[in-house]
Amino acid sequence: MLFNSAEFLFLFLPLTLILYHLLRTHLSVKSGLFLLIIASLFFYAWWKPVYLLLLGASVICNFYIAKAIYLYRKTWLITVGVSLNLMTIGYYKYSAFFVNNIAAFTGYEWQLEQVLLPLAISFFTFQQIAYLVDVHRHQVIEHSFSNYLLFVCFFPQLIAGPIVHHSEMMPQFRQRLQLSARHFAVGFSIFTIGLFKKTVLADGIAVYANPIFNQADSGITLDFFTAWGGAFAYTFQLYFDFSGYSDMAIGLALLFGIALPLNFNSPYKALNIVDFWRRWHITLSRFLRDYLYISLGGNRLGFVRRYSNLIITMVLGGLWHGAGWNFLIWGALHGSYLVVNNSYSHFHNKYLSFIKERWFKPVAWFITFLAVVVGWVFFRAQSIDGALNMLTAMAALQGISLPAGLMTQLEFLTPIFEQLHVTSSLGGGLVFVKTWFWIIALMALSLLAPNVLQLFYNQLPEQTRKNVKNANCTIQWQATTIWALFISVLFILAISTLGRVSEFLYFNF
Repeated sequence: MLFNSAEFLFLFLPLTLILYHLLRTHLSVKSGLFLLIIASLFFYAWWKPVYLLLLGASVICNFYIAKAIYLYRKTWLITVGVSLNLMTIGYYKYSAFFVNNIAAFTGYEWQLEQVLLPLAISFFTFQQIAYLVDVHRHQVIEHSFSNYLLFVCFFPQLIAGPIVHHSEMMPQFRQRLQLSARHFAVGFSIFTIGLFKKTVLADGIAVYANPIFNQADSGITLDFFTAWGGAFAYTFQLYFDFSGYSDMAIGLALLFGIALPLNFNSPYKALNIVDFWRRWHITLSRFLRDYLYISLGGNRLGFVRRYSNLIITMVLGGLWHGAGWNFLIWGALHGSYLVVNNSYSHFHNKYLSFIKERWFKPVAWFITFLAVVVGWVFFRAQSIDGALNMLTAMAALQGISLPAGLMTQLEFLTPIFEQLHVTSSLGGGLVFVKTWFWIIALMALSLLAPNVLQLFYNQLPEQTRKNVKNANCTIQWQATTIWALFISVLFILAISTLGRVSEFLYFNF
């Protein structure tokens, strides 16, 4: 079941919401939590009921391993627990990739078919690994199985995050909350803005990104503007798809009186790649830092180990997204970006501290954004050849062309076109204009407009807003008629597109 589907919006959500608050208000907190568990399991089973068994087995095993870790304090228990989780995700997500690549390198005729990937396995596996490690570190323990089950399966964050800590969620579940009309309005408004981002903006520009990447993967030669158009279109498709999901998850949780941690904070405004990863998929970055990078030694063992740890962490972060060489290269690329960023910061602080950084902000933003776009090419392409085809075209090594009609309109630029060897192509003028209109419009939104957390900063719980940057936004949501009309228009526009429902991109991970 998808957040942007009719059955979720008009059946599952209102029914669950009404029953939950009735039970919590008139019966008991436990009855409301029990309903949330049933609803969350039903929500997960809607996709493929058989994988509910896998989710259940994972939850049961991790719960009792955690209790054993808490009681006996044996290091081998945490090793067993983490290993079982990694073996589970390894079988479903990586077995075919590794077996088929070993066969290709060794010449053996092995072939393993890709197992259907269980929904959300990367998210609930990492969340439970974090829980086991926290128990091992004596930071937390949950004695109630039903509470632990809800912690893992809470449907607003089950499918695509955020990856939450036990200490962030369970105290909230135990509270007897009083949800006011204002709280409900805030949750619904944030959810609606996220729904609009997904169904109107992300899906709207996807129709221009997908054909270009499909052509690249098919080996069709692309030209300069087509390749850049596809790369930019996907850059903003992914941005508004994941931003939309993150907003919807926060809004949904607020409808139940729960504050989820921040997971997305205008990453395309970042001035360096370190800041980008502090803004993009924030809870995944937190997991990789706290449970992988620091465990490898972090920055405590000198520059060489520090940079090696960065690259290892990001390569594994890339593989977390998918079993493929393209994801591995994407992770290695971002690891290299971080090494360059940290090296430059060290050099700047030592030798160039007298230079005022504000002079370089536009250049820093441009370099960071360009590096991210290049990375997304590997992230989106289905093959290395497809990514290299795109990048070759983006480097203008496969020619530069414009639609003939557009070149006629830009006749005054003919001398420049001749210098750059720009050729004309028949047809495609309308698609070209629409593609670049979408790109410019969504770039302006992502760079100039305040994000949802800034708009609702004064209404959000401390749990969500504590890490929001640049929160001094002059435009603030208020419970007024104007805002009600604005949100209503967005909701109507969003549900008008439900006929072409598409999955969130992060559902694939």
